[in-house]
Formats: sequence, C-alpha cells, structure tokens
Amino acid sequence: MADLFDQPGAAQGGPRPLADRLRPRALSEVIGQQQVLGTEAPLGVMLASGSLSSLIFWGPPGVGKTTIARLLADETDLEFVQISAIFSGVADLKKVFEAAKQRRRAGQGTLLFVDEIHRFNKAQQDGFLPYMEDGTILLVGATTENPSFELNAALLSRAQVLVLERLGETDLESLICRAEAELGRPLPLAPDARMALKEMADGDGRALLNLVEQVAAWKVAAPLDRDALSARLMRRAAKYDKSGEEHYNLISALHKSVRGSDPDAALYWFARMLAGGEDPRFLARRITRMAVEDIGLADPQAQTICLDAWQVYERLGSPEGELALAQALVYLALAPKSNATYVAYKGAVALARKTGSAMPPKHILNAPTSMMKDQGYGTGYAYDHDAEDGFSGQNYFPDGVPRPDLYQPVERGFERDLKKRLDYFAKLRARRQQD
Repeated sequence: MADLFDQPGAAQGGPRPLADRLRPRALSEVIGQQQVLGTEAPLGVMLASGSLSSLIFWGPPGVGKTTIARLLADETDLEFVQISAIFSGVADLKKVFEAAKQRRRAGQGTLLFVDEIHRFNKAQQDGFLPYMEDGTILLVGATTENPSFELNAALLSRAQVLVLERLGETDLESLICRAEAELGRPLPLAPDARMALKEMADGDGRALLNLVEQVAAWKVAAPLDRDALSARLMRRAAKYDKSGEEHYNLISALHKSVRGSDPDAALYWFARMLAGGEDPRFLARRITRMAVEDIGLADPQAQTICLDAWQVYERLGSPEGELALAQALVYLALAPKSNATYVAYKGAVALARKTGSAMPPKHILNAPTSMMKDQGYGTGYAYDHDAEDGFSGQNYFPDGVPRPDLYQPVERGFERDLKKRLDYFAKLRARRQQD
C-alpha cells in the first residue's frame, strides 16, 4: 500500500497529481510526526548521532511512512530501494539482496523500504535477518498492523518500532494551506465546509490532498458550505478491520467506557463499530458479557435487560434493533458496578486447579450402598432444614483445604444486601463451629 506523497513521479512533462507535487524534499518539510522526527525524538537523535538503525514504521495509511523512509535515505546517503510485500516473493527478495551486496562492495549502502511488511510470512521475514546483521541492508518496514502480532520476534529484536500517528486537525490545515499555495488560490469553501473536508480525510494526508484536488477543480460562483460540500463529496469510510487490531481496540474502548460509567462514550464507540460494519450480534454478546463481568450481582437485572435487548434485535433486525442494544448499553453504564463474582470465580478456578482431585468430606457424600455406609459416607451430615435458623454451618470443602474467602461483595447496589447475608452466615458459622 502506498503512503503519503509516495506515488512514483509522473512521466516527464505529464500531469502530476497534487500529492506528488507537494511531496516533501527534506525531513523538515514533513507535516506532523514530531514524536519521531523532533530534535529529541528517536529519528532526530539517530540522525544527529549519524547512527541510523533498522526501523519499523507502524501507523495508519496516509501519515508519511514512505516519505520519511525516502528522506532518511537522502539524509544518510543510502540507496533507496522500495518493494511491497503484496507483490514480492522469495525470488524478488533474492534479487534485492544480491543487488545490495554488489552495492556494498562498491561502497554504497542500501536502505530497503518494505511496504506492508506484515504480509510476508515467517520464513520470508527470517530471510531479512542475515542481511540486516551483516549490514548489507538497513531495513525500514511499514505496516498498518500491530507489529507485536504480525512480525517475528527475531525481526523485532533487530529493529526499532516507531509509531506514526494519524494527522491532527492542525496538521491537516497546514497541508491545505500548503496545497493552496501550490495551486495559487484558496479553496472555494466556507469555514464550516473547510472543517468538513478535514473530517472527511479522517487523519489521512494523502486522502485530504486527493479531496483538495477535486475541490480545486470545481468552478463555483460562491464558497460552498458544509451541506453543499457533502452533496458533492462522499465521506471517506472510517478505518475499521473487523478481524484486525482496530476491532479489538474499539471493543476495548466500548467495554471500558461501560465499566467507567460513561454512557456517552459507550454510545460513541458503539456507533463507531456499527459504522465500521461490525456485526450487531457480536456487540450483543459482548454487551451481555459486560453485565456478567462488571455489574454482576450489584444489579442482577442487568443480565436480563441485555438478553431482552439481544432478543429484540433478533426480532427487529437492523437498524431498528440496534436501538435496543444502545438502551442496554446506557443501562449498564449507569448500573452499580461489581466484579466480585468474576474475581470469586477466577479464585475458585485457581483453587480447584491447585487442590487437584481432593475428595469432598465424607459427611456430605451420599451412601447408596452398605459398603459406602461402612466407609463413613454420609455419617455426621447435618440436614440444614432441621438445624436452628435453617443453617448447620458444616464444612463443605475437602478435608485439609482451608476455607477461603472467594466471594467478597462490594457495598454497591444489590450486593450491599448480599454482603449483609454473607456476614450473617459467617458469624453464624463461627458460632456453630464453637458449639
């Protein structure tokens, strides 16, 4: 995938796209990314010290990954070679490495820029290692996917990962101003339409310049407002991969907004995921999980509301059924929170794993045969309904396993009442054991 200003130069004398004409000629001309390009930032420090290491640029499309790589080659007098993992195979890599070897013998270094590097498989990624280690190439990879998940540990250990961020509103405005200077005229847009144009770009500089080029070609009598611009241009689709990292990022944001009792944020992330094409049934399942994990018995009705909303969605479908899911989200966000049952369950799982196959105490085992009665099964069992207060206080854990305090309800919602009951039985149990 190409990146900001990274299209190859147009044929001599032919038309050149605006993005090509505005391609930075020095790192100081790059808009944004000061977190990696600044004087005290990683690349700034590397260039100042004259020691550039292999790099992985991780960021969304249109933020300058290819441009920065090309300019790094210029700054360090390295030969810039670009390949794409989408179109390159083992044979192509061998040719690139052989050419880099020959270049090295002639005293010329090579900066190999690999676009979409995460698309190479494990064996292909391993193929870079010896050439990185002996200095044949300085690798600069670009990826829109999380390197932790998509790149080999061996490759990551030999390269520094630098995160490039989507362009902010100020960066996009600077890019528009630079484009207007190149065009020699302002865009025919009212202030609200100018803001809408930046929103349509969604942090992608290349997308913005493509939109600017379209707008600049229009012949209009008066500046266009937001509505007029929206009628002429389609909004760029939001970046969202239902099977990739963005999927997990947004569901994490949604879940934590509910846990943080923020219904507005929860509705926002819910809408973002739906706009990206997420399956509402997946969201219904995750919303129900939130009720179980983060609200639990602090509000037992929360689970029922989620299941009802899920059923309403199944009856109505989209888009009407999505409102029922939104209502469930608001209810969860404003419900009292408790993960006491969740924590207790995890503690029980850990204790069960630790104690292995320890038998229940014999007094709570049934004795359907005479042999089992002779073994003591059921002997001493106290029938709780016959005990005072309907509570015997007997031990139900395996012999030799100390009684744990797994469930510790919070002082919120319905669990406040459950805590009173738990404390009551604890006192009663202690009294029965002393008798």
